[in-house]
Amino acid sequence: MRTLAETAFNQIAIMFLIIIVGVISYKMKLIDKEVNKKISDLVLMLVNPIVIFISYQREFNSELLKGLLISLVLAVATHMFSVIVSMVLVRKGKSKEDNAIERFAVVYSNCGYIGIPLVNGILGSEGVFYLTAYITIFNLVLWTHGVILMTDKKDVKSITKAFLSPAVIATFVGFLFFVAKISIPGAMLDSLTYIGNMNTPLPMLVAGATIAQTDLRKLVTKLRIYYITFLKLIFIPLVMLLVFQFFPLPKVVLLTSVLAAACPTAVTINLFSIRYEKNYFYASELFTAITVLSIVTIPFVMAIAGLLY
Repeated sequence: MRTLAETAFNQIAIMFLIIIVGVISYKMKLIDKEVNKKISDLVLMLVNPIVIFISYQREFNSELLKGLLISLVLAVATHMFSVIVSMVLVRKGKSKEDNAIERFAVVYSNCGYIGIPLVNGILGSEGVFYLTAYITIFNLVLWTHGVILMTDKKDVKSITKAFLSPAVIATFVGFLFFVAKISIPGAMLDSLTYIGNMNTPLPMLVAGATIAQTDLRKLVTKLRIYYITFLKLIFIPLVMLLVFQFFPLPKVVLLTSVLAAACPTAVTINLFSIRYEKNYFYASELFTAITVLSIVTIPFVMAIAGLLY
């Protein structure tokens, strides 16, 4: 039987092979910036929400509902801790603008693009079911704290926008179907499942095309990036793992929450940097470094989790 670390490494390896295809595709001009943005929108607006929705197409029972509510609490705790870490331990950057990008990188995980296929590969659809709680909190915090962080302005409309994001809508609708014990017809479920199966290759192609735009030779010489990477990929997930172990939590719920926290920085860092006119190149460098190094750190975190559980 595979250990958690072996399973995580195998899943990460598959994803990174697809990322390499994305890099090659960009270099060969099969994917350009515009196509990359379109694929990104397709995943965010269609594929991810479908994966979330179909994860709720399961027989209702009180234990699953209890696990989902626990996941929600753990997600809130993880995001609160991440925000505190970003405020206390990320202070001295090149500029105030870069400091905001670094804090964003520490707080927000790629729980959708990478989290869903990773959790699905390691823990199955039950893990994805619990991951929806993390994604819901992620979206709410992203469109409130994340926007304030990037703009230095409080945008009341962002709260409403967070609730109207496709991922959150899919979560609420899926949850309603789950509680009401509504099952969609088999042919429709199969069709949605086929679309949901694109959730691994498409995001990885996007990540590869993004990485292809970064100068990796300059990237490896920037020591501060390694510090931000350490906070995001090792410090936060391990602290949460050590804290969560003191509570009587279901194993799948706990591992899902830790995996979500251990995911690399959200690709949204690039989109927000462009939208709010921040240093896009530095954001891309952080995204690239943290994503590449996660192939080592995620199996490491899962190895620690395996020892504790």
